[in-house]
Amino acid sequence: MNKHIELGVINTLKVNRVSEPGLYLIAGDEEEVLLPNAYVKADMEIDSQLDVFIYTDSEDRLVATTLTPYVMKNNFASLEVVDIAKFGAFLDMGLPKDLLVPKNKQRTTYNIGDRKVIQVVEDDKTHRLIASEKFVLSKEPKNLSKNDEVEILLYIKTPLGFKVVVNNEYEGLIYHNEIFENINIGDKKKAYVKYVREDGKLDISLQKIGVKKSDDNQQKVLEILEQNGGELGFTYKSDVEDIKDVFSMSKKAFKASLTKLIEDKRIVLDENSIKIKS
Repeated sequence: MNKHIELGVINTLKVNRVSEPGLYLIAGDEEEVLLPNAYVKADMEIDSQLDVFIYTDSEDRLVATTLTPYVMKNNFASLEVVDIAKFGAFLDMGLPKDLLVPKNKQRTTYNIGDRKVIQVVEDDKTHRLIASEKFVLSKEPKNLSKNDEVEILLYIKTPLGFKVVVNNEYEGLIYHNEIFENINIGDKKKAYVKYVREDGKLDISLQKIGVKKSDDNQQKVLEILEQNGGELGFTYKSDVEDIKDVFSMSKKAFKASLTKLIEDKRIVLDENSIKIKS
């Protein structure tokens, strides 16, 4: 059970009393928060413990919900813009109350229907949860080294490559010339640390460093063929972008994989297609 009620995260609290608007939950320091009737169930009894998310209502009072939001405090997510106002924009975070991105926390233009990669923070003045495109990231990666598997969130495209948030804490970059699959802003993916730079930023790779890629690529070609009935309309002359879309590899890697698979008599190539050898 939580010692204190904490905004923006999941709290474990005890049911303390029943009231007309709902149940009052209590933390170890005896601070209470309301769980409105909309979330109350018959098995929620006095002294039972509940896991609830804490945010603020329209009057800036702390309130609990059994719903799980798309993102919690200090974390990052890609959320949809659902409303625009003079003072900011509102994003859908999976709760009845939308999440405000104040004008002074925006870096890009907002339109309804857009998706924005943001960080959820607690506003210093109002103590509400707000969204920000001005990220607070650590510049001292701890316990990360080459080839460590990490989770990344792509948030901006630059002339060099895609900037990513690494493990919800650090800034990383994937270089354009090392990308052989379709990726987009807002994508979450597994990736690998390529290099820890002196400035604390990370070079990131979508492939494990030092692993022989040719075998992996051959296996990928076979798996995709199997998923499509054993045959696809691809050859050595196929378009670079088509290869990237379907096989997530460069044309050079694709051609090398075909050559090896043909030599091993695992596929057959004709004028218009490749197919698994029966």
